[in-house]
Amino acid sequence: MVKNSFISVISQEEKEENKGSIEFQVFSFTNKIRRLTAHLEVHRKDYLSQRGLRKILGKRQRLLAYLSKKNKVRYKELIGQLDIRKPKTR
Repeated sequence: MVKNSFISVISQEEKEENKGSIEFQVFSFTNKIRRLTAHLEVHRKDYLSQRGLRKILGKRQRLLAYLSKKNKVRYKELIGQLDIRKPKTR
């Protein structure tokens, strides 16, 4: 598994300060999701990892829904940085 391929948008100083912020939590969940996805491509029948992945996806989805309700600007910036969702067009 290649660890260097994961994103590092947040600097080390910001990691120390803002571990409880929504952006940091979504960032860490996104790294875990990408790592688990790479693991599951190799180990297709690892059902416990699949369950963990679904749980993390749900947590990230709830945090992003909360952020989109509270602050649209921060939500759009985070989505753009992490490249995880396409912007909604109506």
